[in-house]
Amino acid sequence: MNKDILKNIGIFIGCLILCQAAGAVGTIATIPNIPIWHAALQKPFFNPPNWIFGPVWGILYTLMAVSLYLVIKSSHPRRKLAIGIFMLQLVLNAAWSFLFFQYHLLLISLVEIILMLATIVAFSVVSYRINKTVSYCFIPYIVWVSFATLLNVGIWYLN
Repeated sequence: MNKDILKNIGIFIGCLILCQAAGAVGTIATIPNIPIWHAALQKPFFNPPNWIFGPVWGILYTLMAVSLYLVIKSSHPRRKLAIGIFMLQLVLNAAWSFLFFQYHLLLISLVEIILMLATIVAFSVVSYRINKTVSYCFIPYIVWVSFATLLNVGIWYLN
């Protein structure tokens, strides 16, 4: 197998591990708080069942990894900016779970998720000029985090 192919596979696997690890870190705060604290919260009528979150996030973290890989492989002058924004949104993504689930800070987690959504959109905008596929991979993520923001608003308001 060609050295370049092996290098590219390694970079993609690294991107996948990084993104899935961010999800795993968030899960540390989430899982223990679902059965008692989260179950006791008043939730908006549009709150989906708990089982849907795992598969959706698994897909989204995979799409994030594809996006990061494509940006890393680019030689575009905005590549470093896009990577920086990507890393910021990934940190905000993991941090939200701790603010909301671990520390039960509903209002602070709402402010944080709005910042996270802004960085996700910023990444999508910056990456559009680098590679349109990167930006398109973030559309489901933007939609899901927009929905999660509405859920956060509803839960904060009701509780």
